[in-house]
Amino acid sequence: MSPILILIIIILGGSVGVAVFFLLRSILAPKRISALADLVKAGKAQAAIKAAKTLLAKDPRNAEAHYFLGLAYLTDNKAELALMELKSVNQIGVFQGYLVEKEYRKRIADLYLRFGQDEEALKEYLLLIKLDPNVGDYYFRAATIFEERNKGDQAHKFYKKTLELDPNNADAHLRLGMLFFRANRPVEARQELEIALRLAPENYHAFFFLGRLLKESHDYGGALNAFEKAVKDPELKVKALVERGSCFLAQKNYERAIIELERAVKLSTDDADKDVLFARYFLAHCYEKTRNIDKAITEWEKIYSKKPTFKDVAEKLSAYQDLRMDDRIKDYVTSSKQKYMEICQKITAAMGFSVQSCEELPGGAVRIVSIENESEKWRNVKKMPKLMLFFRTSSNLDEPVLREVLDEIRRLGANKCYMLTNTAFTRAAQTFAETRPYELIAKDQLQDLLKKANF
Repeated sequence: MSPILILIIIILGGSVGVAVFFLLRSILAPKRISALADLVKAGKAQAAIKAAKTLLAKDPRNAEAHYFLGLAYLTDNKAELALMELKSVNQIGVFQGYLVEKEYRKRIADLYLRFGQDEEALKEYLLLIKLDPNVGDYYFRAATIFEERNKGDQAHKFYKKTLELDPNNADAHLRLGMLFFRANRPVEARQELEIALRLAPENYHAFFFLGRLLKESHDYGGALNAFEKAVKDPELKVKALVERGSCFLAQKNYERAIIELERAVKLSTDDADKDVLFARYFLAHCYEKTRNIDKAITEWEKIYSKKPTFKDVAEKLSAYQDLRMDDRIKDYVTSSKQKYMEICQKITAAMGFSVQSCEELPGGAVRIVSIENESEKWRNVKKMPKLMLFFRTSSNLDEPVLREVLDEIRRLGANKCYMLTNTAFTRAAQTFAETRPYELIAKDQLQDLLKKANF
């Protein structure tokens, strides 16, 4: 046999061998992928992982094997490894056989969200929209990401598209209502929230935001009903109780407010949480208004320990610090209405005046009209009335408080108006009083008068 013929036979034999190899591979590979898919479907994670790794050892760019390895890791609660495998699928970029692009992109988008990679998740949902523009859920998920990134206009656009494709999507109506609420568009917000509730009567988030809308429009009864329903959701319970407390607070129903706010504080697990800080702040306000100042101070101190800059808590503590050192000031600030009026009358007497009338004003201040005590020297001289206003508060008195009583000073024909407070007067109030018949008595002078009154 000639050398040329032998060479030809060798070449043909090699070609046939290669062809047979690839033929067998093309026949066996799909069967192996099919078997792998069955293992994943059956929840046999460990067997699937082993089979997938064997396939990838022979063919590292087998996208289907990477995909099913990722799904097997998910079944085995190894989400981070699953994401790495699905990323490999994206890098290979071949979608065929068992690897359906839409299903793949939904899987990896969910994983991106799980690991806080919102930007990557958004890219996947936008690709899904291109692949199938008639699925409302893709628009909804993209909208939520836009919303979380504070891109309200984009979120609004995608929520509207969601509702075009799926008008009965209660969550889309809810999220759109929340967008309108934050954009200060109450009419549209209420419309969307009410639709959400018609579609899903147990949508507690819709009740919560509807309650906030009603509260802002001063419909406290409606707001309280909405928040009462929102309380049923464990995630919203503390928030809803704080809101109910604030509604009762706005109605000056301090007893009911205290009940709701104390419940909120007891249910909380994080004293530094914003909702808990507000619950304690509102609770302290209720205690202050009901003259339970010791409890109010306790709440302010708890807030201050977590966030010293929270609202005016530092000022409140400063204003009431004397209560811990001076029992007379404490009685002046914390005593009952009747006791407080008695203290004011004793201070009036200690100043050398005789009380003609005494009454409580709205807000808790006390108004006394007095005249100077009689003496032999001035017995026949007509005595001019004095107007005396007593305040117990945590804030300094400002000019408007003084201006409000000008007409009454003239009506009484009083030659002097005494303003007494346990705090101080603002610079504007002092300037206003300089050229008018006012006598401003702040904390230090009040302490001296309380000692003189010897109550």
